[in-house]
Amino acid sequence: MSASDPARAPQAAGLREHTLDSEIVFRGTFLNVSRDLVRLPNGAQVTREYIRHSGAVMVVPLLDNGNVLMERQFRTPMQRVMVEFPAGKLDAGESWLACAQRELREETGYQAKQWAYIGPINNAISYSDETIHLAFARGLVPGPQQLDANELLDVFEASPLDVLDWVRNGQITDVKTVIGAFWLDKLLQNAWSVDWHDV
Repeated sequence: MSASDPARAPQAAGLREHTLDSEIVFRGTFLNVSRDLVRLPNGAQVTREYIRHSGAVMVVPLLDNGNVLMERQFRTPMQRVMVEFPAGKLDAGESWLACAQRELREETGYQAKQWAYIGPINNAISYSDETIHLAFARGLVPGPQQLDANELLDVFEASPLDVLDWVRNGQITDVKTVIGAFWLDKLLQNAWSVDWHDV
């Protein structure tokens, strides 16, 4: 029997904020910043500033030899090279699967014969509405990369044990990749299951 949703418990209703006004204070090519005036449950009015993001996908690509595909990429906000699973931004109206297929092909050159949806995560709930959809891919077929202009990254293979070690010792800190690593571990231990679909 599954547990009830704690966010929908009766106690949660008394925490809801009501938006009175909303404005976009910065509009960029990648994200927007909003400022909302909200009324709290106690009647006070406060402002909330947050990033609006169209959403993204992340793929955990499972190779036939038991390894996974990873990427090294310089991330400007962190000012360092980060180790991540392949990922990318959703285009307007794009499904998670179409985006995942496109990003895997563009960034790694691989296409997948089977896909399994893990689920959504919200990676920065205090300051962003971004939702990242996580998925597994297997039955990988290699091909040429199709990187965007000025997109520079290094694709490499890693064992699931190495990925978990990198999470444990702080070499991987990207939240979506950390969650993907834990899902990968549960999947390989047959502790959690996913529904695979041919594509």
